[in-house]
Amino acid sequence: MEALKLFQEYMGTGLIMIWFLISLLYLWLTEKRKHIRVMFLYVPLVLLFVFFNPLVAKLVSGLADGEIYYRILWLLPVTPVIAYAAVDFCGKLVGYRKYVGITAALILFMLSGSLIYRNPYFQKAENVYHVPTSVVDICDAIEVPGREVMAVFPGELLQYVRQYSNVVCMPYGRNIVVSKWIVQNDLYDVMEQETIDAAELAELAREEQCAYIILPESKNLVGRLQDQEYEEFGRMHGYVIYKDATVDLYYFLRE
Repeated sequence: MEALKLFQEYMGTGLIMIWFLISLLYLWLTEKRKHIRVMFLYVPLVLLFVFFNPLVAKLVSGLADGEIYYRILWLLPVTPVIAYAAVDFCGKLVGYRKYVGITAALILFMLSGSLIYRNPYFQKAENVYHVPTSVVDICDAIEVPGREVMAVFPGELLQYVRQYSNVVCMPYGRNIVVSKWIVQNDLYDVMEQETIDAAELAELAREEQCAYIILPESKNLVGRLQDQEYEEFGRMHGYVIYKDATVDLYYFLRE
């Protein structure tokens, strides 16, 4: 069953969802206030019923990509339900048992998840924009006042560029690094090669009307981009920014 598979993937380590289900059972047996039961009991149960309903799953999959069906689970108030149930339970304890219960709950919650920074797509925030500072500085350097500019970035920066700037455009985005979406782009394939042919890179970048090429300083090039009329615009944070010396022609054609 596809819905069950998506639910299992959504559960992560599974322990948080176990506490969620235990909390629902606890509230079912102990909570008497109607408004609390509606918010923290009936709503989650209805959402779970909808999610596991094969008719709903078939309808949603027919109208949209089946991969997004799991987003129904985002509506589950997992954290509020667990938090309320834990506080309610500990509040009924007396004496030292209350502090033991609170301590145990905190320890269980910490052990129930995984450190988010172990995910390669997450890292500690370097600035108020919550994107790598390299992206902020590179985008600020290549932005053209009053208009959009096309630039090609290496794969590790793709998902952050759009989060920071709405005027720095790219010939491909984060979707290209998600294998299950099967998106193909010749320019991306060349950018991700260990050794890049400068002439091929320049040709493909111009086909995509890229005014800038951003490459890691450690990237090996066969030939020089300068020989392909790409001049070195700057270096920062371990990246080299190349600017197409013929870019004014593109701007003229696109205006």
